[in-house]
Amino acid sequence: MDNKIQIGIIGGSGLYDMQELSDTTTVSLDTPFGQPSGDYVIGTLEGVRVAFLPRHGLGHRLTPSEINFRANIYGFKRLGASRLISVTAVGSLKEDIHPLDMVIPDQFYDRTRHRKSTFFGKGMAVHVAFANPTCRDLGSLLHESAVETGIPVHNGGTLICIEGPAFSTRAESNLYRQWGMDIIGMTSIQEAKLSREAEICYAAMALVTDYDCWHDEETDVTAAAVVENLEKNIAQAKRIIQATVPKILSARDCTCAKALEKAVMTAAENIPAETRRDLALLVDKYLP
Repeated sequence: MDNKIQIGIIGGSGLYDMQELSDTTTVSLDTPFGQPSGDYVIGTLEGVRVAFLPRHGLGHRLTPSEINFRANIYGFKRLGASRLISVTAVGSLKEDIHPLDMVIPDQFYDRTRHRKSTFFGKGMAVHVAFANPTCRDLGSLLHESAVETGIPVHNGGTLICIEGPAFSTRAESNLYRQWGMDIIGMTSIQEAKLSREAEICYAAMALVTDYDCWHDEETDVTAAAVVENLEKNIAQAKRIIQATVPKILSARDCTCAKALEKAVMTAAENIPAETRRDLALLVDKYLP
């Protein structure tokens, strides 16, 4: 069975498998950055070969800070993914973004502190452009599919990514609102940064489960409340993914596809042999 794919899907909280896939096989990968969250499930969705990986592992074993984001994204790259659709649970920081709505964020603010966010280092300096951290083309397709399926969706918005695993204090939640943030979560930012370094188009489907803890007329966010709304959101997310996958064309004319073209600062002769070997999948086409 051919395991070469073009589209990757990352399942967030509540999305640990996709029964919609047919002709499935599992692939276990090791990477220069360690083990991914679990085995990748390769299958066919609406006639397209895709790879699925639950971000938190089967059984939700990994906290956001324990996820090996580098291994996860590198694994998708090795499998051939040029697009990556990420599903993530978030809280709303705006009155008009309601629980059970969906947001396709186009900006991120990084408040994490203990996570690896780059493949590079160890003798190789690379600086990718990240002003627009998601792929506009892929995000537009997700938004279009959400509208077609009748799901309340907000096109664009800023996701502030916190370290977790605790939810925000009320003071933090109110501060993030003053900053103009739209939604809050504990994943996505590392995936977006690493996908850009891997020249993979990345877009997130943010499933709104709650109003965090700022809303005076709503109960504060709890894990139980999140799970309850996630069960409703996940079915909608799967419908959008199914509608989007057949629309994705093989050719890409976005800047994601050439993110590393002028980003490598270190001369090839100065890159340590081990570092170049580990990163050959990403950079070899740009080095002599």
